[in-house]
Amino acid sequence: MKIGIGYLQSMNADMEDRNVLNRNYLEELSRRCGHTLEIVQPEALKEEAMTVVFVGGGGTEGRFLKLEPYLKEPIFLLTSGENNSLAASMEILSYLRQKGVQAEILHGDLDDMAARLSDLVQVFKVEKELQGLRLGSVGDPSDWLISSHVDADQVREKTGIELVSISMEEFFAEIEKHQVEENEYTRLLRSQAWPQAEMQKSLEIYGALKRLCQKYQLNGVTVRCFDLLGPVKSTGCLALAILNAEGIYGGCEGDMPSLIAMTLIGKLTDQPVFMCNPSRILSQPKQIIFAHCTLPLTMPSAFRLMTHFESDLGVALAGRLREGEATVFKCSALMDRYFVQDGEIVENLNEKHLCRTQIRVSLPQGLETLLKEPIGNHHLIVLGHYASRVQEFFRFHH
Repeated sequence: MKIGIGYLQSMNADMEDRNVLNRNYLEELSRRCGHTLEIVQPEALKEEAMTVVFVGGGGTEGRFLKLEPYLKEPIFLLTSGENNSLAASMEILSYLRQKGVQAEILHGDLDDMAARLSDLVQVFKVEKELQGLRLGSVGDPSDWLISSHVDADQVREKTGIELVSISMEEFFAEIEKHQVEENEYTRLLRSQAWPQAEMQKSLEIYGALKRLCQKYQLNGVTVRCFDLLGPVKSTGCLALAILNAEGIYGGCEGDMPSLIAMTLIGKLTDQPVFMCNPSRILSQPKQIIFAHCTLPLTMPSAFRLMTHFESDLGVALAGRLREGEATVFKCSALMDRYFVQDGEIVENLNEKHLCRTQIRVSLPQGLETLLKEPIGNHHLIVLGHYASRVQEFFRFHH
């Protein structure tokens, strides 16, 4: 990804040599952070998701004043640590703080700078992508999700996300078409040892849900899935597993706050997301067991098919997740509260009285928040450590 940046050129006697050094520095930083830092004209900076100004050396403070009208908050002053770049950046930052402008200096060794810059690029890219993003709810939240009702107008105002309501009746009408468009995921599932009539039913639910996503131009969808048990005698577990694999965020039980959180952590990390129940807390080793009957088909290292836990109907995934680094996350629908912690998946479980995919996660910082100030029931898990990136997002999200 290309990032357009402003450039304050040093006016030292050896200006050309300094420019060469600065461009070499930007090339190396680009290589390490995985994004191309490209110097652009001031007018182009307004179109960038984030505002970065490279302070090329000392004596550039006056030049900053000419660049300032083209900059939007927050402003990040990138320094090289050479040629009085840091000193000039501190003078500029002091000036901006006096004016009440949100700004900060990006300074440090190349690897730390690259990691921070990579986080920030993703944060501001996602902030921009949320504007007008569309999430659908097929039916209301399940009856037991008493804290999960949301106000669509408030969500749009606070996050930029558009919420779309779709009736269960329309969903049932789509299922009655008995249609599914085959793809790599449906073929993979059909190849498993499972009664084909039950597999067909589950895939037809996927086909119906996919068509609704296309009709309403949805980036994600949550379904009041337990209402399928009586009329259809199947579940939405497999449908959501495929949609998530295809990049359409899919959540259970009509839980819109969890779908919003799922979408946010998925976009921030570019990783598949496991929406799950906290099932049991082990307070002494600071561990928690999470479980659910669906997860993205692209997430487990291996899986087997089972029925849905509560109903013993349909087709559900019992997946094995890679042990090691993981992030546990949840935020409110308005993104005004959040929980995030880096942890470790220490074991995959196979217990009789839990949902089908089961993992034991170590959270070294403790679990008191989950018991004292939970943000609903469902939580979201991605593989890898991303807590710092999530925290950066909430620093700048308004």
